[in-house]
Amino acid sequence: MKKDLNITPLKNLSLVDKVEMRITDYIKENNLEVGDAIPKELQFAEALGVSRTVVREALSRLRTIGIIESKKHKGMVLSHPDFIENFEKVIETNLLGDQTLKDIYELRLILEMGMVDLLFARKTEKDLEELEEIVDLMEANNDDSTFFELESEVAFHGKLYEMCGNTTLLRFQNLLLPVFQYVQEHKLPDAESYQYSKKFTTHRELLNYLKQDNIKAFRKGLSNHLEPHFAKALENTRS
Repeated sequence: MKKDLNITPLKNLSLVDKVEMRITDYIKENNLEVGDAIPKELQFAEALGVSRTVVREALSRLRTIGIIESKKHKGMVLSHPDFIENFEKVIETNLLGDQTLKDIYELRLILEMGMVDLLFARKTEKDLEELEEIVDLMEANNDDSTFFELESEVAFHGKLYEMCGNTTLLRFQNLLLPVFQYVQEHKLPDAESYQYSKKFTTHRELLNYLKQDNIKAFRKGLSNHLEPHFAKALENTRS
Protein backbone atom coordinates (compact mmCIF):
# COMPACT_ATOMS: atom_id res chain seq x y z
CA MET A 1 0.00 0.00 0.00
CA LYS A 2 1.33 3.37 -1.02
CA LYS A 3 1.95 5.64 1.97
CA ASP A 4 1.09 9.32 1.65
CA LEU A 5 3.93 11.63 2.62
CA ASN A 6 3.11 14.49 4.95
CA ILE A 7 4.85 17.05 2.75
CA THR A 8 3.48 20.39 1.60
CA PRO A 9 3.35 20.33 -2.21
CA LEU A 10 5.24 22.90 -4.24
CA LYS A 11 3.24 25.83 -5.54
CA ASN A 12 2.54 25.85 -9.25
CA LEU A 13 4.54 28.92 -10.14
CA SER A 14 4.50 30.30 -13.66
CA LEU A 15 7.72 31.32 -15.39
CA VAL A 16 6.78 34.98 -14.82
CA ASP A 17 6.30 34.26 -11.09
CA LYS A 18 9.76 32.72 -10.90
CA VAL A 19 11.39 35.61 -12.76
CA GLU A 20 9.64 38.15 -10.52
CA MET A 21 10.96 36.32 -7.45
CA ARG A 22 14.46 36.17 -8.90
CA ILE A 23 14.49 39.89 -9.66
CA THR A 24 13.39 40.73 -6.09
CA ASP A 25 16.10 38.35 -4.83
CA TYR A 26 18.62 40.24 -6.99
CA ILE A 27 17.54 43.54 -5.40
CA LYS A 28 17.96 42.14 -1.88
CA GLU A 29 21.17 40.24 -2.52
CA ASN A 30 22.84 43.33 -3.99
CA ASN A 31 21.56 45.63 -1.21
CA LEU A 32 20.08 48.02 -3.75
CA GLU A 33 18.39 51.15 -2.43
CA VAL A 34 15.75 53.60 -3.64
CA GLY A 35 17.13 55.49 -6.65
CA ASP A 36 19.51 52.72 -7.71
CA ALA A 37 19.23 51.54 -11.31
CA ILE A 38 18.52 47.89 -12.07
CA PRO A 39 19.66 45.88 -15.12
CA LYS A 40 17.83 46.23 -18.42
CA GLU A 41 15.26 43.72 -19.68
CA LEU A 42 17.78 42.13 -22.07
CA GLN A 43 20.36 41.67 -19.30
CA PHE A 44 17.84 39.93 -17.04
CA ALA A 45 16.58 37.82 -19.94
CA GLU A 46 20.10 36.62 -20.85
CA ALA A 47 21.10 36.00 -17.23
CA LEU A 48 17.92 34.06 -16.43
CA GLY A 49 17.64 32.24 -19.75
CA VAL A 50 14.14 33.49 -20.54
CA SER A 51 12.55 35.74 -23.14
CA ARG A 52 12.35 39.51 -22.81
CA THR A 53 8.56 39.17 -22.87
CA VAL A 54 8.63 37.18 -19.63
CA VAL A 55 11.02 39.66 -18.00
CA ARG A 56 8.88 42.58 -19.18
CA GLU A 57 5.77 41.10 -17.54
CA ALA A 58 7.64 40.43 -14.29
CA LEU A 59 8.97 44.00 -14.23
CA SER A 60 5.48 45.30 -15.02
CA ARG A 61 4.20 43.62 -11.84
CA LEU A 62 6.91 45.29 -9.77
CA ARG A 63 6.12 48.62 -11.42
CA THR A 64 2.41 48.22 -10.59
CA ILE A 65 3.11 47.88 -6.88
CA GLY A 66 5.58 50.76 -6.93
CA ILE A 67 8.85 48.92 -6.40
CA ILE A 68 10.37 50.20 -9.65
CA GLU A 69 9.76 53.16 -11.92
CA SER A 70 11.17 54.39 -15.23
CA LYS A 71 13.43 57.45 -15.15
CA LYS A 72 14.55 59.42 -18.17
CA HIS A 73 18.21 58.76 -19.03
CA LYS A 74 18.46 56.23 -16.14
CA GLY A 75 16.12 53.45 -17.18
CA MET A 76 14.43 51.49 -14.40
CA VAL A 77 15.23 52.48 -10.83
CA LEU A 78 14.00 51.42 -7.42
CA SER A 79 11.33 53.63 -5.88
CA HIS A 80 9.45 54.03 -2.59
CA PRO A 81 6.48 51.63 -2.78
CA ASP A 82 3.28 53.00 -1.26
CA PHE A 83 2.01 49.93 0.59
CA ILE A 84 -1.10 51.77 1.85
CA GLU A 85 -2.10 52.57 -1.73
CA ASN A 86 -1.62 48.93 -2.72
CA PHE A 87 -3.71 47.75 0.23
CA GLU A 88 -6.36 50.29 -0.72
CA LYS A 89 -6.70 48.74 -4.17
CA VAL A 90 -7.47 45.38 -2.59
CA ILE A 91 -9.99 46.81 -0.11
CA GLU A 92 -11.88 48.60 -2.89
CA THR A 93 -12.56 45.35 -4.74
CA ASN A 94 -15.10 44.26 -2.09
CA LEU A 95 -13.79 40.72 -2.56
CA LEU A 96 -12.49 40.14 0.97
CA GLY A 97 -13.99 37.16 2.79
CA ASP A 98 -15.70 37.32 6.18
CA GLN A 99 -12.67 35.95 8.04
CA THR A 100 -10.38 38.56 6.47
CA LEU A 101 -12.87 41.31 7.29
CA LYS A 102 -12.96 40.09 10.89
CA ASP A 103 -9.15 40.01 11.06
CA ILE A 104 -8.93 43.58 9.74
CA TYR A 105 -11.64 44.66 12.17
CA GLU A 106 -9.58 43.25 15.05
CA LEU A 107 -6.47 44.95 13.67
CA ARG A 108 -8.19 48.33 13.87
CA LEU A 109 -9.10 47.69 17.52
CA ILE A 110 -5.49 46.78 18.23
CA LEU A 111 -4.30 49.99 16.57
CA GLU A 112 -6.77 52.05 18.59
CA MET A 113 -5.54 50.68 21.92
CA GLY A 114 -1.90 50.79 20.84
CA MET A 115 -1.86 54.45 19.80
CA VAL A 116 -2.55 55.81 23.32
CA ASP A 117 1.08 56.70 24.14
CA LEU A 118 1.52 58.59 20.86
CA LEU A 119 -1.79 60.36 21.45
CA PHE A 120 -0.75 61.66 24.87
CA ALA A 121 2.75 62.58 23.75
CA ARG A 122 1.58 64.65 20.77
CA LYS A 123 -1.81 66.13 21.71
CA THR A 124 -2.06 69.92 21.66
CA GLU A 125 -4.48 72.43 23.14
CA LYS A 126 -5.84 73.07 19.66
CA ASP A 127 -6.49 69.35 19.25
CA LEU A 128 -8.37 69.25 22.54
CA GLU A 129 -10.47 72.25 21.55
CA GLU A 130 -11.41 70.62 18.25
CA LEU A 131 -12.18 67.33 20.02
CA GLU A 132 -14.41 69.17 22.48
CA GLU A 133 -16.35 70.71 19.60
CA ILE A 134 -16.95 67.20 18.26
CA VAL A 135 -18.16 65.96 21.66
CA ASP A 136 -20.41 69.01 22.14
CA LEU A 137 -22.03 68.34 18.79
CA MET A 138 -22.43 64.64 19.57
CA GLU A 139 -24.16 65.38 22.88
CA ALA A 140 -26.42 67.98 21.28
CA ASN A 141 -27.54 65.50 18.63
CA ASN A 142 -27.90 62.44 20.84
CA ASP A 143 -28.96 62.23 24.49
CA ASP A 144 -28.00 58.55 24.81
CA SER A 145 -24.21 58.50 25.11
CA THR A 146 -24.11 54.69 24.98
CA PHE A 147 -25.63 54.55 21.50
CA PHE A 148 -23.11 54.09 18.68
CA GLU A 149 -24.01 56.66 16.04
CA LEU A 150 -21.61 55.86 13.23
CA GLU A 151 -20.93 59.40 12.00
CA SER A 152 -20.12 60.57 15.53
CA GLU A 153 -17.87 57.60 16.17
CA VAL A 154 -15.97 58.30 12.98
CA ALA A 155 -15.52 61.98 13.86
CA PHE A 156 -14.33 61.35 17.42
CA HIS A 157 -12.04 58.38 16.84
CA GLY A 158 -10.76 59.79 13.55
CA LYS A 159 -9.65 62.88 15.45
CA LEU A 160 -7.77 60.69 17.94
CA TYR A 161 -5.82 59.10 15.09
CA GLU A 162 -5.10 62.53 13.62
CA MET A 163 -3.79 63.76 16.99
CA CYS A 164 -1.18 60.97 17.02
CA GLY A 165 0.70 62.82 14.29
CA ASN A 166 1.50 59.64 12.37
CA THR A 167 0.56 60.02 8.71
CA THR A 168 0.75 56.31 7.91
CA LEU A 169 -1.41 55.45 10.92
CA LEU A 170 -4.01 58.04 9.86
CA ARG A 171 -4.06 56.76 6.28
CA PHE A 172 -4.35 53.19 7.53
CA GLN A 173 -7.25 54.17 9.78
CA ASN A 174 -9.05 55.83 6.88
CA LEU A 175 -8.39 52.76 4.78
CA LEU A 176 -9.85 50.38 7.38
CA LEU A 177 -12.89 52.56 8.04
CA PRO A 178 -15.14 50.88 5.44
CA VAL A 179 -14.34 47.48 6.99
CA PHE A 180 -15.07 48.83 10.47
CA GLN A 181 -18.35 50.26 9.22
CA TYR A 182 -19.33 46.98 7.57
CA VAL A 183 -18.68 44.87 10.65
CA GLN A 184 -20.28 47.40 12.97
CA GLU A 185 -23.43 47.65 10.87
CA HIS A 186 -23.81 43.98 10.02
CA LYS A 187 -21.97 41.96 12.64
CA LEU A 188 -22.09 43.85 15.97
CA PRO A 189 -24.66 43.27 18.69
CA ASP A 190 -27.32 45.99 18.76
CA ALA A 191 -25.68 48.91 20.59
CA GLU A 192 -28.91 49.95 22.29
CA SER A 193 -29.35 46.54 23.93
CA TYR A 194 -25.70 45.81 24.68
CA GLN A 195 -25.05 45.33 28.39
CA TYR A 196 -21.67 46.68 29.47
CA SER A 197 -19.80 44.69 32.12
CA LYS A 198 -18.76 47.97 33.75
CA LYS A 199 -19.97 51.57 33.66
CA PHE A 200 -19.82 52.80 30.08
CA THR A 201 -17.05 55.33 29.41
CA THR A 202 -18.42 58.19 27.33
CA HIS A 203 -16.66 60.33 24.75
CA ARG A 204 -16.88 63.22 27.23
CA GLU A 205 -15.06 61.20 29.87
CA LEU A 206 -12.36 60.19 27.41
CA LEU A 207 -11.94 63.85 26.50
CA ASN A 208 -11.64 64.80 30.17
CA TYR A 209 -8.93 62.16 30.72
CA LEU A 210 -7.02 63.70 27.82
CA LYS A 211 -7.38 67.17 29.32
CA GLN A 212 -6.23 65.91 32.72
CA ASP A 213 -3.27 64.13 31.10
CA ASN A 214 -4.44 60.95 32.84
CA ILE A 215 -3.12 58.27 30.50
CA LYS A 216 -3.92 55.36 32.83
CA ALA A 217 -7.58 56.35 33.15
CA PHE A 218 -7.81 57.02 29.42
CA ARG A 219 -6.40 53.60 28.55
CA LYS A 220 -8.88 51.83 30.81
CA GLY A 221 -11.70 54.08 29.65
CA LEU A 222 -10.97 53.45 25.98
CA SER A 223 -10.95 49.70 26.55
CA ASN A 224 -14.32 49.97 28.25
CA HIS A 225 -15.64 52.31 25.56
CA LEU A 226 -14.74 49.74 22.87
CA GLU A 227 -16.09 46.80 24.88
CA PRO A 228 -18.90 45.81 22.47
CA HIS A 229 -16.45 45.79 19.57
CA PHE A 230 -14.01 43.55 21.43
CA ALA A 231 -16.92 41.38 22.58
CA LYS A 232 -17.96 40.85 18.99
CA ALA A 233 -14.40 40.03 17.91
CA LEU A 234 -14.02 37.51 20.74
CA GLU A 235 -17.48 35.96 20.77
CA ASN A 236 -16.41 32.85 18.86
CA THR A 237 -13.08 32.57 20.70
CA ARG A 238 -14.14 32.19 24.29
CA SER A 239 -15.61 28.88 25.32
